Amino acid sequence: MRRDCDYDVCVVGFGPVGAALTAALGMRGLSVLAVDRSMTVYPQPRAAHIDGETMRILQSLGVADAVIPHTRPAPPYEFRNTAGEILISVPAATLADDGWPTHLMIYQPGIEQVLRRLCAHLATVHVRLGTSFQRLEQSRDAVTAWLDGVSVSTRMLVGCDGASSTVREAMGVQFDDYGFDEPWLVIDALVLDEARTPAVCLQLCDPARPTTFTLMGPGRLRWEFMLRPEEDPSQMMGEGSIERLLSPWGGSHGLVIERRAVYRFHGLVARHWRDRRVLLAGDAAHLMPPFAGQGLCSGLRDAHNLAWKIDAALRGGPADALLDSYQEEREPHARGIVTMAIDAGRLVCTLDSEVAERRDAKARADREAGVAPSSLALPPLGASVLLGSHTAAGTQFPQPIAADGSRFDDVMGAGAWLISRRRSEGATHRGVTRVDVDDPLLSGFRDALEAWFDTAAVPAVLVRPDRVIFDTGVAEELLASWQRLTLRLHERECAL
Repeated sequence: MRRDCDYDVCVVGFGPVGAALTAALGMRGLSVLAVDRSMTVYPQPRAAHIDGETMRILQSLGVADAVIPHTRPAPPYEFRNTAGEILISVPAATLADDGWPTHLMIYQPGIEQVLRRLCAHLATVHVRLGTSFQRLEQSRDAVTAWLDGVSVSTRMLVGCDGASSTVREAMGVQFDDYGFDEPWLVIDALVLDEARTPAVCLQLCDPARPTTFTLMGPGRLRWEFMLRPEEDPSQMMGEGSIERLLSPWGGSHGLVIERRAVYRFHGLVARHWRDRRVLLAGDAAHLMPPFAGQGLCSGLRDAHNLAWKIDAALRGGPADALLDSYQEEREPHARGIVTMAIDAGRLVCTLDSEVAERRDAKARADREAGVAPSSLALPPLGASVLLGSHTAAGTQFPQPIAADGSRFDDVMGAGAWLISRRRSEGATHRGVTRVDVDDPLLSGFRDALEAWFDTAAVPAVLVRPDRVIFDTGVAEELLASWQRLTLRLHERECAL
């Protein structure tokens, strides 16, 4: 692999998305420079939730066991009106097909520390904290980035530097604004006695004061209070205001307030996520209100989707096809979540009592008629050349758990997988693990795999390195298609 730059990849922003991307690239042997203007992990909790797919991403980095102490399975999540009537109820976490609980509540700083420790042990990863990105220039073969006045050359650069991304600004990229802009006071607290608080997460759809209460990682709670137009945000962060807001919850006694801040919940998506060798990920590419709990999940999905594509492009794959597929797949998914979160937010955020009464009446009528509440199911990935035509293409391949507790991904290992229902012989391909259901390696997972093949009614499946199904069909045809799309077979397209 050609290395005529200082680094293969520069990652700007070393929050959880930047750290996860840095680790994923470093584990593939790429030389990575990660920079962040802060010297430390932001000490206060931000995201409160991840889902099972996100936990599977952390598993792929080998840090699942270290992350678990900073999580707990999510309790039920209830939307209630002023009278306490349940409008929508989301069940407690259950074990999902990806091998993890459907929802987990988290303490984000703890997870960030885990990811940073991983990066510190990767030989090809270099981290510079207290370093600011200033500007960039692109040539045909490299990106030159100025970091505190010092230039660094890199083959690619990824901006994971948050909502106010300087990389996005340097690219000249604008946001599409979904017209959702609501101010909320967020209070994070360490709780000394959790028996004093509800055992469920609550969304109080009260027009007098829309309020969110959620459990976070072990021993931590969060309240979010929507501010009314006449209220001064700085005054609402005062001790008296906080005590008044918390009084229905038992006041601040027994709590250690870790953070109080006013945020404006936005729905924004960048119009372009790639400019030649420069890309955006996480909040630099999309901002979503917290009502679906998918902000951090979406950023980590970006990193997982992008890491293997950058690796393939830098090792000689068709760069434009690989890198363009990142936004093609991830943007529709992110936009769908933004829309879903805004719809949930508008259900919550009305300050008009008449609108709230109509909302409550509809919820009652739907319940009596047996109409299911609006789904919080995640949207699919967008179409790309790296997804085939079968209905399963673009979905996550399941991760069975064996009786001894071993997980399928750990047994199969990194890279792509070609799994056949019946024993088959044929060519292999660099980076593809080829097995069949009867392989002794898979004995603990055979029943689950047979059940999947029964449902899909296909002879073989090719699973990408991000555990997304590339396509199903005849094994040799799948392998040939994968090779054609991930190797540099067309001289007209120069590799990076």
